[in-house]
Amino acid sequence: MREYTRLEYIWLDGYYPEPNLRSKTKILYASFAPDDMKPENLPVWGFDGSSTKQAEGKSSDCLLKPTRVIKDPQRGPHAYLVMCEVMNPDGTPHSTNSRSRIHNNKEEFWFGFEQEYVITDLKRNMPLGFPEEGFPDPQGKYYCGVGSKNVVGRLLAEEHLAVCMEAGLNVTGINAEVMIGQWEYQILGKGAQTAGDDLWLSRYILSRISEKYDVKVELHPKPVKGDWNGSGMHVNFSDNFMRETGGKKYILGLMDILEENHKIHIENYGSSNEERLTGEHETQHIDKFSYGVSDRGASIRIPVSTGKSWKGYLEDRRPASNADPYLITNLITNALIKAKPKTKKVKQ
Repeated sequence: MREYTRLEYIWLDGYYPEPNLRSKTKILYASFAPDDMKPENLPVWGFDGSSTKQAEGKSSDCLLKPTRVIKDPQRGPHAYLVMCEVMNPDGTPHSTNSRSRIHNNKEEFWFGFEQEYVITDLKRNMPLGFPEEGFPDPQGKYYCGVGSKNVVGRLLAEEHLAVCMEAGLNVTGINAEVMIGQWEYQILGKGAQTAGDDLWLSRYILSRISEKYDVKVELHPKPVKGDWNGSGMHVNFSDNFMRETGGKKYILGLMDILEENHKIHIENYGSSNEERLTGEHETQHIDKFSYGVSDRGASIRIPVSTGKSWKGYLEDRRPASNADPYLITNLITNALIKAKPKTKKVKQ
């Protein structure tokens, strides 16, 4: 059999308010050494933008530019997942290309996403674990639950973890969440663009595995109305200065910057988020900004360790589970740059 490499090109479409993931398979009849499997070594590939709300039929060509390549463990040793940006035919970024709006991808900026999702029965459009009629027992025993009465969907969640780890993504843990059928995984990325790439790739892997189990991965921030927790995507963030130096004045100054830009952040933190950010279920109201040490009802939680030394990391609890991570990392990176004390130049 001829030598080949199987590539899955993945991109974000033009749907609003949140884009959907799209993908298609490309076969290259050549073998690549692992060290050569880099975005710049892969071809740009066209697609029909009129079918993804990114072009009109009379001028439908759009281009996929590889930006991040990881292993595709489910498809063998010669298979890779390729995250792409969408470009216009002239090579400029497409208007739907949120990644291209990020201008600082330095690895000193760390982002730890806590991605929540709900495994949903396709036929009933309800979370797994919900009965045919009525509701399950109230929340309380499901968070980090054990046993078939308290947790569902573990096989899917653990398979997702295993595949992400084998692919080389820095997934750091999983747990069952507060509502039955709800799960969370944590993933760390360094650099605003790279962190966004890895979160989208982990979502792609999750969605592809859900096809195998014939279920839906629901990212709506309030999938079940009433006294049930919504789904968020809390973001733990820091830069070199916050981790190594910090200081109370610096942290409080950063809080002022985040408060000043609260409305802009909320506008970019996912649709229908007002259904989740109500001031209940460990949230601050969407119209208010607050921060506090160990306060999971605040917009920004200051971890106990950070509150003691005034250095470390912070947690933004506002993003919804369906948010575009590129928009989040860009806003947080800009806030961190603005908050960092300016060093005075010494005259020679």
